[in-house]
Amino acid sequence: MEPLRLTLLFLHLIGFAMLLGGSIAQYLTGRLRINPAMLWGAVIQVVTGLGLAAPLRGGGDHEPPSAKLAVKLLIGIMIFVMAFFSRKRDEVNRGHFLALTGLTVANAAVAVFW
Repeated sequence: MEPLRLTLLFLHLIGFAMLLGGSIAQYLTGRLRINPAMLWGAVIQVVTGLGLAAPLRGGGDHEPPSAKLAVKLLIGIMIFVMAFFSRKRDEVNRGHFLALTGLTVANAAVAVFW
């Protein structure tokens, strides 16, 4: 199942790039809104993250601690909810937008440093 895990990891990284890249691009425009790249990036992150944490792991060398998975899942769901329910607004609150971007960076930090 190694090719499947690697494919999911690749897609997970693409989702992160879409989410962070979309938020940076949107921030630079000066109009803070949830763009499609951010929304789809959040969806891809949650779906592929669940796939990576599923029984596909098989107990090999790639099995992360359960607490790490729970923290990443919670942050991922928070990001998705913040993006999904704000997606139709013409503009979102600055704090909301920066929190979504900060949670994206924090989720990457949990993945790398934990």
